[in-house]
Amino acid sequence: MKLIRAKSIEKGWDLKLGELARIWKGGCIIRAIFLDRIKKAYDRNPDLANLLVDPEFAKEIIERQSAWRRVVCLAINSGISTPGMSSSLAYFDTYRRERLPANLVQAQRDYFGAHTYERTDMDGSFHTEWFKIAKRLTY
Repeated sequence: MKLIRAKSIEKGWDLKLGELARIWKGGCIIRAIFLDRIKKAYDRNPDLANLLVDPEFAKEIIERQSAWRRVVCLAINSGISTPGMSSSLAYFDTYRRERLPANLVQAQRDYFGAHTYERTDMDGSFHTEWFKIAKRLTY
């Protein structure tokens, strides 16, 4: 829904996401009660940026995340590909974080090309000799 909303804004389509959920329920393979809940969320807040910020969806996702994580772990440990479940869990984890995994990219760029990184505890640009640290830890 977030991608559809973003494209709707970009193209000026003024799509009503709640109405889309209602339409899909009637003529799509996604016929499910879940679509009624999506419609209600957008009825409550037509400008909802993401279902994760709807109070009812947020509460349920938070309550069920442990089971979700167990299922993904079990699938991974069993060698079963679950790209939809795994990527949606990663999206959820990213969405709720104060600091994003992109911070790790700074460290990787610094390691491979000495591009420096910023710290959250002090101003400035920093460089670390990551290879020397890794070498000390592995030998």
